[in-house]
Amino acid sequence: MDVSDEEKAKGKTVEVGRAQFDTPSKKYTIFDAPGHKNYVPNMIMGAALADVAGLVISARKGEFEAGFEKDGQTREHAQLAKSLGVQRLVVIVNKMDDCHWQKARYQEIQNGLEPFLAATGYGPKDVIWVPIAGLPGHNITEPVPKGTCAWYSGPTLMQILDELTLDARHADGPLRIPIIDKMKDPALVCHGKVEHGTVTVGDKLAVLPSGAPAQVLQLLDGKGQPVEYAAPGENVQIKINVADDEHIQRGFVLCHRDSPMPVTEVFEAEIEVLDLVEYKPIITKGYTCMMHIHTYHDEVVIKDIVKAWERNDRGEVTEKLKPQFVRSQTRMICRVTTKGPVSLEKFENIQQMGRFTLRDEGKTICVGKVLKYKPYDKKVAAAAATAAGTTATPAAAAAATTKVAAPAQEDLVYDMETGEMRPKKADLPQIAEGDEDEDHE
Repeated sequence: MDVSDEEKAKGKTVEVGRAQFDTPSKKYTIFDAPGHKNYVPNMIMGAALADVAGLVISARKGEFEAGFEKDGQTREHAQLAKSLGVQRLVVIVNKMDDCHWQKARYQEIQNGLEPFLAATGYGPKDVIWVPIAGLPGHNITEPVPKGTCAWYSGPTLMQILDELTLDARHADGPLRIPIIDKMKDPALVCHGKVEHGTVTVGDKLAVLPSGAPAQVLQLLDGKGQPVEYAAPGENVQIKINVADDEHIQRGFVLCHRDSPMPVTEVFEAEIEVLDLVEYKPIITKGYTCMMHIHTYHDEVVIKDIVKAWERNDRGEVTEKLKPQFVRSQTRMICRVTTKGPVSLEKFENIQQMGRFTLRDEGKTICVGKVLKYKPYDKKVAAAAATAAGTTATPAAAAAATTKVAAPAQEDLVYDMETGEMRPKKADLPQIAEGDEDEDHE
């Protein structure tokens, strides 16, 4: 699926290739994601759209070991697939003809990879193994000849894909379509995956976090054929009517106007710290890195570390409140701030929109899930000015905003647990969550 001159010259996948194929009972959109570490951000974009991942392992002596060593890409890709919400993992052991279909080599790869996949979060029910030989086409659509391999009698790769079952999705829930790409043809067309809810031709949408109104003019499926609606899990191209093309960007989310997606600039998350960069061995307040959540990626800052659980040499887990720093292989709850408003969900509400990864220096260092967030509302100042009855000049509006907002800041605090403003408790001001979100330095 490598089509560009750069990919053909290097022999490496750079961009995410896209194609369509059908099995007897399913329609598949396949994304050929890059494997090289320099193009992991592109791989993340492809994995963010996937329900099933095919982790291709080479059976050739030395190649599996190179990918599975400490800094190998096999480890990182499996971790990213799990953190990005890929439900099922098909481990495809390729180049079995190179080792003459030796069962011992196949089992050696299984024994080496299974404990790591289990630690990543993929249980035995989530992982399916299949040996193939891509060049002669053995065990892809047709079973491998018995004269070539007598020990494998399981299904072919296509049979496995046809029989896969996925977790149920909510077609009647709030609509969530993260945008991965856009183009002019001549109308504006954006591409994304329906993660939640159902989109229909003619639907009136909102684009978040910009808040711009939009309307669906036409829906195209993976083969480019017009359809009337798209259900959860489907990859679609949406011909859309919007006032300004700049309102549609990668990382933005399409929602119905009556159920907009939450927008925030600060949220609290539970994070699993993996292996940190060697010369940056700890995470402290102020640590800066790149966050990938659905199709959005940008720089974020660790604002506060609320709690951490650290395992010592004896295997005992110690809980620490507000630690100064955390090391590799630690679990923590922290507050994260973004450079600008971002659309996300609590993990408990919509998992696909509430899980994320953190990367630094080209390495995945953390995976996490959103616990709660502080809503971002750019209309607050305008609403305060309207309540004050000022419609004259921007300066007068700003003055009115100050007059109206000041008493509210004295009497109300923001509760991150409920997502609402509540009266401040005078007898226990030190534990008000709204105060914790403010810097008193």
